This record gives sequence, structure tokens and C-alpha cells, in this order.
Amino acid sequence: QVQLVESGGGLVQPGGSLRLSCAASGIIGSIAARGWYRQAPGKQRELVARITVSGSTNYADSVKGRFTISRDNAKKMVYLQMNSLKPEDTAVYYCNLEKSWPNRYEYWGQGTQVTVSS
Repeated sequence: QVQLVESGGGLVQPGGSLRLSCAASGIIGSIAARGWYRQAPGKQRELVARITVSGSTNYADSVKGRFTISRDNAKKMVYLQMNSLKPEDTAVYYCNLEKSWPNRYEYWGQGTQVTVSS
């Protein structure tokens, strides 16, 4: 029984910062990757940042240079540091975990709201 729980969302002014956290619980097996996705009103869900088991990262062009994904494997945590926030970053942010063993499967959190507004 695997569960992902996000925290750290909230209201912030343009130019501000937030740090999102995602805790994973339960027996998972082998983790292939962790990631953050977001969905803004009227838009499709998009990849924000992803980190693989080898430590490789990739980011959406819109957040590159502003956001940083990191992880703590021992604690089964993944983080998203968001700096220089813009109104366009307003969305529900979802935590993702990709499992590779014993079977391939993806887990999702319920999401946390991030609102960037003056």
C-alpha cells in the first residue's frame, strides 16, 4: 500500500519562493524515477521536473533555471525548490513516483495548490 503526500503549497507573491515536499510511504520496490507535474486551469497536466534513479534530471523549459528537483532516497522524499515564481506557475502540483520492480507502475499524490499572485 503506497501513498504519496505533498506539502508546502500556498499563496506567494510574484518573485517569491516555495519549497514543495513529497513523502512516500509503504513498500515500493525499486524506484525508477521521481517527478513533479502540474496542471493549471484550462490546461493539460505537464511535466515540471523529473529525477531518475541515476540522478539525471530534466525540466520543463518554462521552469529551467528557476526550479530545482532533489531527493532523499533514505527518507523516500522528493522536493521541488521553486524560485522567482511567476503568475504563470499557478497550478495544482502533483508528486509522481515511477516503480520498476517487481512491476512497472506509477503512483500519484493528491496534489497541492500553488498560487502566485500580488
